[in-house]
Amino acid sequence: MEALINSFLLVFAGEMGDKTQLLALILVARYKKPWTILSAVFIATLLNHALASWVGDWLSNQSSPEALRWGLALTFFVFGIWILFPDKSEDIKSDGRRGAFLTTLIAFFLAEMGDKTQLATVALGARYSAPVIVTIGTTLGMLASNALAVFLGNALLKRIPMTWVRLVACGLFMGFGLWLLLA
Repeated sequence: MEALINSFLLVFAGEMGDKTQLLALILVARYKKPWTILSAVFIATLLNHALASWVGDWLSNQSSPEALRWGLALTFFVFGIWILFPDKSEDIKSDGRRGAFLTTLIAFFLAEMGDKTQLATVALGARYSAPVIVTIGTTLGMLASNALAVFLGNALLKRIPMTWVRLVACGLFMGFGLWLLLA
C-alpha cells in the first residue's frame, strides 16, 4: 500500500504545471473531447510508466542496497529542485492530423520520455521492487493530475498559485529523499 500511495502522490504533485499537463490543456481546448483525451493519457502513461517501473526494478537488482538508497535519495532531491522550474508551453507541439485520441496517445507517450515523472517512476520502481504497484500508482497520479487540467482547465489554474503547487511538490520529493536516507 505504501508503494501505491507514494507513487500516486509523487507523480500527482510532480505533474502539476508539467509540460504534459499543459499539453492536456492544449489538446482539450483544440478537440473539445475530454474523455477521449483522458483515455489516451491513461494508455500512454500506463505503457510509459510500466516500462519505467520495470527498468527501476531491474536497476534495484543490479545495485547494492546502500548504493541504491543513496542514489535514490539524490534522485528525489534533484527532482525536488527540478520541479521548481516550470515547463514552457511553447515547447509543446501538436499537429492534430491524427485525431484527438491518436494525437494525445503519441504526444503523451513521447512527452513523458525522459520527463521528471517518468524518471521518478524509474526511481520508485527501484525503491519498491514492485513494478505493477508502482505503475498503478504513478498512472493514477498522472491521470488524476491531468483530469484536473482536462475538466477544470484554466479555471483551476487561475485560482491556485503555481508557485505554491511547485513548493508543495518540491517538499514531497525532498521529504521522500530524506525518508530514504533516514529509514
